[in-house]
Amino acid sequence: MLTLRSYQSAAIQAIYDYYERAKGDVCIVIPTAGGKSLVMASFVEGVLKAWPEQRILIVTHVRELIEQNHAELKRLWPEAPAGIYSAGLKQRDIAARILFAGIQSIHRKLPEVGHCDLVLIDEAHLIPRASNTMYRRFLDGLKRQNPLLKVIGFTATPYRLDSGRLHEGKDAIFTDIAFEVSVRELIDAGHLAPLVSKRMATQLDVSGVGTRAGEFIARELEAAIDQDAITASAVEEILAYGHERKSWLVFCAGVDHAFHVRDALRAKGIACATIVGDTPSDEREALIQAFKAGQIRCLTNANVLTTGFNAPGVDLIAMLRPTQSAGLYVQIVGRGCRLAPGKSNCLVLDFAGNIARHGPIDAIRPKRPGKGEGEAPVKDCPACQSIVHASVRTCPDCGHVFPPPAPKLEAKASTLDVVSNPKPQWIEVSRVSYARHDKPGKPPSLRVDYWSGLTHHSEWVCLEHPGYARQKAVAWWMRRAPGLPVPGKVDEALQHADRLQCPSQIAVRAQGRYTEVVGARFA
Repeated sequence: MLTLRSYQSAAIQAIYDYYERAKGDVCIVIPTAGGKSLVMASFVEGVLKAWPEQRILIVTHVRELIEQNHAELKRLWPEAPAGIYSAGLKQRDIAARILFAGIQSIHRKLPEVGHCDLVLIDEAHLIPRASNTMYRRFLDGLKRQNPLLKVIGFTATPYRLDSGRLHEGKDAIFTDIAFEVSVRELIDAGHLAPLVSKRMATQLDVSGVGTRAGEFIARELEAAIDQDAITASAVEEILAYGHERKSWLVFCAGVDHAFHVRDALRAKGIACATIVGDTPSDEREALIQAFKAGQIRCLTNANVLTTGFNAPGVDLIAMLRPTQSAGLYVQIVGRGCRLAPGKSNCLVLDFAGNIARHGPIDAIRPKRPGKGEGEAPVKDCPACQSIVHASVRTCPDCGHVFPPPAPKLEAKASTLDVVSNPKPQWIEVSRVSYARHDKPGKPPSLRVDYWSGLTHHSEWVCLEHPGYARQKAVAWWMRRAPGLPVPGKVDEALQHADRLQCPSQIAVRAQGRYTEVVGARFA
């Protein structure tokens, strides 16, 4: 029996909540390894059991994802009336009520596909905004056949290098984001493996590499990076950091580069193989299975082992491939987020400057098209070489204390660092106050102020909000007032505020100029 995690249930509820109040095409954002396949499967099962006449199409662009998503539905619901349409998989069940399809195979088959009520798109960030593309032509054709068609996108990265956020700007792909859960939330909850970032002594120089459509020009990039001295230096550092790690994944700047890195690792006695775009399917599958089984310690690749690649044991990722795309960076690092027995974290070796370019993985702020190319504010820990935000005072990996910055006057005194530290800080609580908070266009919330001397930190408990916010509010109330019914309204909660237990300490983490309450301890 598969059990959904709370955020997975909330994602499904958010879809229903959205369509109760609005129209449009929405996006669901769940990080890599957060279980998008299970969310889609559970949503599809719920729809078909409530409305058996619905026709649902699940589209993606990678053969492995078609297989994974179909298998997840069958695992959850063995009797599901589901089929696959994919030339690569040699299956053409185009009449299936639930149809999993590759966009390359199905985009010319509109008449055969016929009427659809719902289209779910996995890896929705791959849909270009331009109208003259296979994705957009296909979706437009489906909407001509059924003007009431709903399109729901699923992705870990709701933005594109060429056009920014998927639901913003001209010709936006989606009208809104109905649900989003962050990498940091899932790491803190124990659902994803923590990531440990290192910047290497070997740094790739891309100052002379040109860009096209916002990304480095592939041929120039590989020419700048694929040099014997650079490869040898990088391999030495990978060996030094990875000697206790079991499963290495190396991202390279091109096909030749991937083979050269492989050869350098083999020369050092490492069992290593390479997968590139034209690796035959049977060979690719055999190499991946050997890698997962531990028979191959390292895989090098060029632009292939990102979307759809699932090897939970990966505990070291080496980036030898610089990118201007925040989405590609997230997809690369996301390969190390899955949990596995004996794996405490994943080490990210950044030779490519991607962390400095885009920021830590839990704080991605994609550039808007046309904006500057400035680097994210980060610094290196001199004790362990971890990469942290520029204003972090204590290294989260080794505990090194950075010299304090020059004092800065602030209107409200604070005991916290100015910018977020991945590890929260525990603060004593002397008293708590409660109030109603109203925000235009939103349901009211319960504002909670935790006082520590003259300083206070606030959180907002969303008792009247739908979906995940309501679920978190219920958990918050039940911890402070066990046995007392959870109120549905803020005003009702205020009537019982004197019965809420006051925590002895709260955990807070800085978020820009504000703080976020992320935990509580009770005496």
